[in-house]
Parts: sequence; C-alpha cells; structure tokens
Amino acid sequence: MKGFVKVASAVPEVRVADCRHNIALINELILKAAASDVQIIVFPELSITGYTCGDLFFQQTLQEEALSGMLEIAGYTAHLDIISIVGLPVVVEQQLLNVAAVIQHGRILGMVPKSYLPDYKEFYEHRWFTSAFDNHIPECDICGKRVPVGNDLLFSTSGVTFGVEICEDLWAPIPPSSFLAMQGAEIIFNLSASDECVGKHKYLRNLISQQSGRLHSGYVYSSCGFGESSTDVVFGGNALICENGNFLCEGKRFVYGSQLVIGDIDVECLRNERLVNTTFKACRNHLGISSPRLIPAESSAEVGNHLHRTISSHPFIPDGEDCDEICSEIISIQCAGLAKRITHTRTRSAVIGISGGMDSTLALLVCARTFELLGRENKDIIAVTMPGFGTTGRTYTNAVNLIKELGCTLKEIDIKEACKVHFKDIKHDEEHHDVVYENAQARERTQILMDVANQCSGIVIGTGDLSEIALGWSTYNGDHMSMYGVNCGIPKTLVRYLLQWIADNTTSAELRDVLSDIISTPISPELLPVGENEEMKQRTEETVGPYELHDFFLYHFIRDGKTPQRILDLAIAAFAGSYDETIIKHWLSVFIRRLFAQQFKRSCMPDGPKVGTVSLSPRGDWRMPSDACCRLWLDNIEKSRECRI
Repeated sequence: MKGFVKVASAVPEVRVADCRHNIALINELILKAAASDVQIIVFPELSITGYTCGDLFFQQTLQEEALSGMLEIAGYTAHLDIISIVGLPVVVEQQLLNVAAVIQHGRILGMVPKSYLPDYKEFYEHRWFTSAFDNHIPECDICGKRVPVGNDLLFSTSGVTFGVEICEDLWAPIPPSSFLAMQGAEIIFNLSASDECVGKHKYLRNLISQQSGRLHSGYVYSSCGFGESSTDVVFGGNALICENGNFLCEGKRFVYGSQLVIGDIDVECLRNERLVNTTFKACRNHLGISSPRLIPAESSAEVGNHLHRTISSHPFIPDGEDCDEICSEIISIQCAGLAKRITHTRTRSAVIGISGGMDSTLALLVCARTFELLGRENKDIIAVTMPGFGTTGRTYTNAVNLIKELGCTLKEIDIKEACKVHFKDIKHDEEHHDVVYENAQARERTQILMDVANQCSGIVIGTGDLSEIALGWSTYNGDHMSMYGVNCGIPKTLVRYLLQWIADNTTSAELRDVLSDIISTPISPELLPVGENEEMKQRTEETVGPYELHDFFLYHFIRDGKTPQRILDLAIAAFAGSYDETIIKHWLSVFIRRLFAQQFKRSCMPDGPKVGTVSLSPRGDWRMPSDACCRLWLDNIEKSRECRI
C-alpha cells in the first residue's frame, strides 16, 4: 500500500504539572502506535506539562522538568522509526515559547512555536508565552545540540512532507498551515487545547474540514482531554484525522482515560489534487511564499497491507447520514440541466427510448420530475418502447408499466421488420448474429427517436450512463447519440442506488414494484434473440465485466490519477472475499484497453450535466486524444504482478 502515510492522534490522560506521569503515558502511547506501524504521532498542546498550569509555567522547576521530559521521550523512543510530536513550554533566550517538539530516533528535529496566542475570554496565553512572530532566534541549544526553532519549519521524509501548527493558529483568518501547505506540507499536525462549549465541536470540525479541503492536505488534530484542570472550563479530548476535507476517523470526546486514533492518509491522492488544481498552484506562485527551512527526517516503515481505513468498494455510492440529501441533489442537478435545455430550445416535448432497463428508467424519472418543475404535463414526454429480436417479456412489461404509471405518452414501434429490410438492403445474413446484427438495431432505434422528436417538436433524451461512456459500451451513432444525455455523469452503480432510493421513497406501490423488478433484472442490451422460455442470452457484465469493478477503476483512475498498480492494490483490499486478484487484474486490463480505445466516442458525445467529481466530457474534465496508446498502463499492471512474485 505505497502512497499511504499511517498517522495517529493521541490524547493521554494528563495530570496537571505532573510531568513524570504525563511522560510515562506519552511513551506508552508512542509504543502502542509504533506496534501498529504508525509513522507519525501527534499529542495535544503542552502535553508534557498539561495546558492548564497557569502561572506555574513561570516556575523554573516545571520548565526544567518539561525539558528533561522531552529528552526522556527522545531517549525512550530512540530505537523506533516513529516520529513523535509533543507539546511543552521551552525557554529560548529569556522567552517562554509554547512549542511542538518533533522527535525521532533520539533526536529533537525541530521545535515549532505557537504563532497566534489567544488573549480573550477564557484564554490568557500572552501572560506566559511569546508568539513565534516575536521570536527571532532561529535555533537554540538543547543539551549541547543546536535545534531549529520557528514556525517556518517543514519536516520531510522520503514519503511525506509535513508541517505543524498549534491550536489557535487554525482559528486565525490566515492560518500558518496555509503557508506551510504552499511551501510543500502535505500533512498538517495540530497540537491543541480547545475547551468545550455548546456548538463549538461542530464549528471545529468544519474548520478542520475546510482547511484540509482548501489545502488538499491531510490534517491530524489532537486536543487535550480528561485530566486537565476543570476550574473554569472542560476539555473533551478531540482526536481527528482528516484528508482533503473528509474525516477518515475520529475519537470519542469526554473519554475518562487515554485514547489513540489511527488513520491512513493517501498522500499520492493529495499530490494529484494539487497537481490538477490550478488555483492551488496560482496561490503558491502569486503570494510570494518564502522558502521554508526543510528539516530531513528518516523514513518510517511502510504502511504495509493493513490499513486503518476502509477502502470503499463503491466509491460513487453515498454513505452516512446525508444520503437522502445527496440523492436528492443528484436528481436536482440532472433536472436542472434538462430544464435549461428544454426552455432554451423551446421544445414542446421530450422523446426517450424506454427499454425496461435501469438507465432509461432513471432518465424517464428525471424527465418526469423536470416536467413537474416546469409546470408541464407528463403526456408531453413521448416514451417509445421499441421491441427487437432480444426483447424479453419481462423488460417489455416493465417498460410499459413504468410509462403508464408516470402518465407519459406511450408509443410502441417494433423494429424487427425494419431491421430485416435493412439486412436485406446491405446483404447481411440475418442469421449471422454479429456486431452488424446488434448495432443495426441500436441505430434503428436512434433513427426512430430522432424522427419522432422532429414530428413532435421535441428533443431526444439520452439514457447512457458514465460507466458505459467510459467503456465505450454504446453503438456509435446509435444509443451513443442524443440531444441531451441526462445520465452522462451517473455511473452504473449509482444508477442502481438512485433507483432503489426512489423506490424506497415513493408513495406509489405500483411504481415501487416496477422499479424493484427493473433493479433486479440482469443488465443486457437485449440485441440477440431470446432463448427458450424467453431466456435472456445476452448479459452485459459477462462480456465487459462487473460494473462495480469498472466503477471502482473509473473513480480511482480519473478522480485520483492513480496508477494501475495502486488501483489493483486498492481493489484487492476493497473486494476481498468477492473477487480474487486474477479476476480483478483481468478486468482492470479490460478497463484500460476499452477506456483508451473508445475515446473517439467520447470526443463527440452529446451535452449532459456533470454530477460528481468524475466526468468524461470532452468539453470539460477529460481531454484525451482519441488515438493514445495504453501500453504504459498495461505494462504497469504487469509490474504489479512482478512485485508480488
């Protein structure tokens, strides 16, 4: 699992001003994290002494004990590869600094002082500490060794570059982490001591998420918890790990004891985000960011195959509490795009081919919803069912029932005789069920839809989804073509999910029943003659592969720019127990070949709305030559096999 950095946020149960106790717990948590292959661990602000020492910070006894404790931690963990970040007060040239000490292999790599000291409401840090901005000492002597000091420090291993900020720094209008990220920090570690107030936790999470998202960075946050003085405030003990705006994991607040939260940050993904995002690069170039002091650190052990994060096997499917909101938003985006096209073209009707499959079903539902928003009647939606040689009674019945249930105008046009005439015209044996036999039906259907649209002053609504567009699983100038493709941003796995969501939320029992049967029907273009008892001979996933695999490949290839090697590794982890490595590798090769070979279809695809972060529009997100060679990517898959042998 190369490209991941395993990090930890630790919250020890401190005793105020009891450095011996605190150091013992810090060492214990470092050892525990190291045993789980954690590469970098962060502790709360002033974790060696406790944050709530007040005027005891002026006591030389506490200062010396804290410094001694830092060195003890360094010595105790000298045999470990893990990098530890702990908080303590340090006197530098007659100034008391609130610092984060970065420790590895018995060395103090550097100390980062807090930049913004809160001096309002319950906070009085200026009483004790000096801001990093007022410290002009670039390094100090610690037991005869010079240690870099400053808020301009970046720490770098062969796997990641990271920076540090402390508590209030995050709450500033322009946090130091913004500059650190511009200078190259890929993960930000925050040592904090944020007390609890009603509503503050939600605000804090939003701050972390927004900062991580803006910076395309990882953000690891540790705030002090149980054991701090509760004279006037209470500390909940927040442990949060965020990646590019999304929380990977978090601990529980108000825990009576220590806790350790471990997560894996995908640094390669973050690098790709920054590479693609021109705004990020523009900020770095235009703000005149000064060069940081780069502190080298030794590389920790590889993450290995055991990740402390779940690799979703269905990355396009929403999860969590806001699923309903996301599904509603997706449908709204589709409807808004179609509504604009209808009003702009001043068309009276929408024409759509209905097969009884999932894609055309979703497209018809979007049309119905759009007409409702526009205050139009569904009878102006001309839903055409066009039975062919492979149409089964099940899909035909579902198509008819769906159209009637939605109140659309049903038009049935059997294409078999027209196709036979066409076969005769081009001298093709209709018993020869090849690509000509199949594609003639698809093109006949598209011709019918286009001509019907002309008859009723309408536009043809495309039904093809994002997965089919990626694989080129459409007939050129057949179902490949329309006047507006409402599903072009919806991958197949999401199509199924949206239909199930609509079925679960409809008040119509009849609509729910027909949607349920459509969802459970095997995916098929139904272009080959049916067998006995109307047996469906043609199943798409037997030919092109499982759509859930292809959608996984599509997401990580387009969205994150991952190499086939990494996609294969992630897929093996995500689909463990469902597909073995050989099968995944086979279909990944198929995906790469088809993605490259079928670009010519995407180069002239119809308009349609972008819905998620992955789009293949040739006018927007995906600019690819139609004749690019895929050899490098296929070779990369073979290299992954060699690495495993």
